[in-house]
Amino acid sequence: MTHYLGYKCSICGKEFQPASVVYTCTSCGGNLDVVLDYKDIAAKYQVEDITSRTDYSLWRYLPLLPVKDPGGETTTLRFAGWTPLYTPPALVKTLGVKQFWIKDEGKNPTASFKDRASSVVVARAREIGAEYVVTASTGNAGAALAGMSAAVGQKAIIFAPKTAPQAKIAQLLICGAQVILVDGNYDSAFDLTIEASKEFGWYCRNTGFNPFTAEGKKTAAFEIWEQICLNLPDDSLTLNVFVSVGDGNIISGLHKGFKDLVALGWLRQMPRIFGVQSDKSAAVANAFLAGTEEIIPIAATTIADSISVDLPRDGVRAVRAASETGGSYVLVSDEEIISGIGELGKYGIFVEPAGSTSYVGMKKALSQKLIDPDEPTVVINTGNGLKDIRAAMMAVKEAPVIEPTMSSLKKYLEKSK
Repeated sequence: MTHYLGYKCSICGKEFQPASVVYTCTSCGGNLDVVLDYKDIAAKYQVEDITSRTDYSLWRYLPLLPVKDPGGETTTLRFAGWTPLYTPPALVKTLGVKQFWIKDEGKNPTASFKDRASSVVVARAREIGAEYVVTASTGNAGAALAGMSAAVGQKAIIFAPKTAPQAKIAQLLICGAQVILVDGNYDSAFDLTIEASKEFGWYCRNTGFNPFTAEGKKTAAFEIWEQICLNLPDDSLTLNVFVSVGDGNIISGLHKGFKDLVALGWLRQMPRIFGVQSDKSAAVANAFLAGTEEIIPIAATTIADSISVDLPRDGVRAVRAASETGGSYVLVSDEEIISGIGELGKYGIFVEPAGSTSYVGMKKALSQKLIDPDEPTVVINTGNGLKDIRAAMMAVKEAPVIEPTMSSLKKYLEKSK
């Protein structure tokens, strides 16, 4: 049994029934929020019913999800989520903060945050008997869909820009998805995906289009609540959450998760959510900093492909995630993003460019006094650094090549002093 009542448009407020297979609002085109039955959930479950579970995946939060338990159909689908927190002592000292964590989404099955959304969407696709699931992706969302679909024998089709990193394209192909590269950017792939889903009746997973994507992504908020919020010694301290933003669906999902917990009375204080964008892909930040919810498309050129989006499809909710929680948006340069990859690597944490974006944004927020060093802060790394080797190599010096002789080694060591 699923505990949700239906959908509600985040823009005009129109409501839809649970059985409706809809994506965005049919009246205004706004993104749909899944409406949980909070009264029913609160009557059946207490906090301890969740925290005492031994299922260390996103499915431990099944009572708060709008899909049925995928059961033992696959282990891969059940392994997404419950990602680790890192607190390198040397990094904490360098930053000058007291309570600090990096939540590493690179530990998911296909090594990115997007496994959360794809797990829930694939579970939904199985419920409604969809033959094909299709998505547009710069790599991570597609890899997640390909991996989760392969685990249950679900047919998947992915449209990706031909410029997507080869490591990400390799994941799509290895998992058996039908991959179609588009001679254009993410936005053109997104539009083609929607047209194709209408034409052929495919179930569309597109981020910021399918309401179940945010439901998967909100599970990271549940984990932050359980891993951090429930263990904070001082309830008066507000948790700061930093996450990179592209199309806006991850930050919107985090906000939705925290709102669910507040509505249930399980979370006393809403965390402050900070979105971080490259100044070369800043449509959401531009709107927030201008004090508006109007998302104006830009020409995105950031090296952080995961967050390179001309027109964010979940932009309004992404703005609200910061404005409604007392958070903010921070802009960083691509040079800072590359530098952050190398910086975190020194502490044994290998992040993709979008993950570095969150980190360098947090550092800038500290320097600009948007947050206090005494406040607990968590930074979300959205994906493993192996996702984009080209960017990683830009963050370090090229390794030397020497002859396999002791004389060559000594010569190199002497020269490198």
